[in-house]
Amino acid sequence: MLARHNSVWLVPRHGALAKASVVGVLDRTTYPQLRDRLLEFAADSEDGVLIDVERLELRDRALVRVFALVALRVGDWPAIPFALVTGRPEQRAVLAASGVPVYPDAAAAEAALACPARRRAGRLLDRSPRTSARARGFVRGVCAEWMVPELAEDAELIATELVENTLRHTDSVPRLRLELRRGTLSVAVSDESRRPAVLREGLDLAAAGLGLRMITKVAKRWGSSRSRSGGKTVWALLARS
Repeated sequence: MLARHNSVWLVPRHGALAKASVVGVLDRTTYPQLRDRLLEFAADSEDGVLIDVERLELRDRALVRVFALVALRVGDWPAIPFALVTGRPEQRAVLAASGVPVYPDAAAAEAALACPARRRAGRLLDRSPRTSARARGFVRGVCAEWMVPELAEDAELIATELVENTLRHTDSVPRLRLELRRGTLSVAVSDESRRPAVLREGLDLAAAGLGLRMITKVAKRWGSSRSRSGGKTVWALLARS
């Protein structure tokens, strides 16, 4: 007899916030799948993520930590609030222990989610010997416009390294995105490769192509997030002093 495997689905919904329903069973076999799908869904969101879990069966209460993990990650980048919705009181009691905000309905959640104003700018670059210079010029101009010139030098360095990594390790054209929110500037570059960015040891910091190691020297935090489009976004955060 074949063993029966449980499943979990993420069903997106339309609206101002990024909304989705989770349907199925949360157990040790579906935990990684749900974690990855939630992170991919959040990576493409702009103002907040709202997940309806009313039709999710919680087989193991300890595994609700998946929502706390996702909330922590998306709180860094793309720097958006994350909340859960369920009309089942017994489910809210279990989920409350995860530390993630849980609301009885979508209206209450939307009213409670704080979405501080943020500024965004993006540019689709080409693949040419001038690509990195164009990325630096774009970053420099945006930082001047947003009146954060003190972040420009580090932001240019990060953009250069992320763009060059895309050109060096993928066949994609880099998509550069800057966002300023709560005094934190994020520099992100997206490509069509699913291979995550990896920090390599032993790089010569005086050589060309300093890679992610140099980014770790100047950034508050960095990471690599998969997107629903099938690619990934590598991002780094700079904080105003």
